Amino acid sequence: MSTPEFVYKIATEAAFAPARGSASFAGMPIDAKDGYMHFSTADQLAETLRLHFSGQGGLVLLAVRSKDLGADLVWEPSRGGALFPHLYGGPLKIADIAWEAPLSVAADGACILPEAVR
Repeated sequence: MSTPEFVYKIATEAAFAPARGSASFAGMPIDAKDGYMHFSTADQLAETLRLHFSGQGGLVLLAVRSKDLGADLVWEPSRGGALFPHLYGGPLKIADIAWEAPLSVAADGACILPEAVR
């Protein structure tokens, strides 16, 4: 598997907003519970949004260059054996976020991803 240029973090605006003025983002409650930060590739985003964020507005998509995360980015099998990117070793540095975009997911799981992802 070749490493994609970007991996993506989905967060609520409420959780991410305080991090904008700081050096790092600790992630969502599920990240703290699991001990690592969950990311998705561009190909995995639609399914992740459908499964875990259906019917939610007020989301933000964070794009992070894979190379900026270095060895702390670990690819582990998940859903059906697909490899998902997980960040170990601490919070996400705000400086590592290449861009962010608002997101909403319809009740049926449909979502229009930002042009940069498509």
